[in-house]
Amino acid sequence: MKQLSDYLYYEEENPSLKIYMGDCLEIMPLLDQVDLVVMDPPYGMSFQSNFREDKHEKIHGDDKLPIETIKLALAMANRGGYVFCRWDNLIEFPKPKSVIAWVKNNWSMGDLKHEHGRQWESCLFYPKVDHEFLERIPDVITADRTGNDYHPTQKPVNLMRRIIECNVGQVVLDPFMGSGTTLLACKEIGRTGIGIEINPKYCEIAKKRLQNTQRMML
Repeated sequence: MKQLSDYLYYEEENPSLKIYMGDCLEIMPLLDQVDLVVMDPPYGMSFQSNFREDKHEKIHGDDKLPIETIKLALAMANRGGYVFCRWDNLIEFPKPKSVIAWVKNNWSMGDLKHEHGRQWESCLFYPKVDHEFLERIPDVITADRTGNDYHPTQKPVNLMRRIIECNVGQVVLDPFMGSGTTLLACKEIGRTGIGIEINPKYCEIAKKRLQNTQRMML
């Protein structure tokens, strides 16, 4: 049986940042409880952008929404959990306490004749028993989208930082780490970050991004 150390891909200190490579369903049971879980799971839409000349590979597990894995991940949190999702699969999730709208200053394509152009993405918030805000922020956050240079659904670091830093809680888990944006936000604000990613390519990208990121002077 594998030990947690067998999955460790990369580690930093001050603040503590760890990347585990493998299936989060195998790794999460080996972890202790955390304060916050922040995740951007596959949306179940087999997404692949057609706007890049150098197209990213398809996202692992994106053939269906991994709702049971998401529930298990949320159960890891003592203080709260945040889950990014599509507007049209909200009904598949447990009812959240809040829904944050990330306004990303670009237009979706979709049905150009019979659908309003979407400029936002949803993030569901699930407070736990020990939840506490450091700052109660609005449920609308504006942050320009990235160019998806590192990952096909890459989130802005300042968006993830805003979500994390408004909450009490030192240890943050991202079980669908992708290119490591959540861990970069943790590093900037001095939180402990744990990322899990099944794709070796994105583990290496996240490692390099962390190595090139400095902690903010707070």
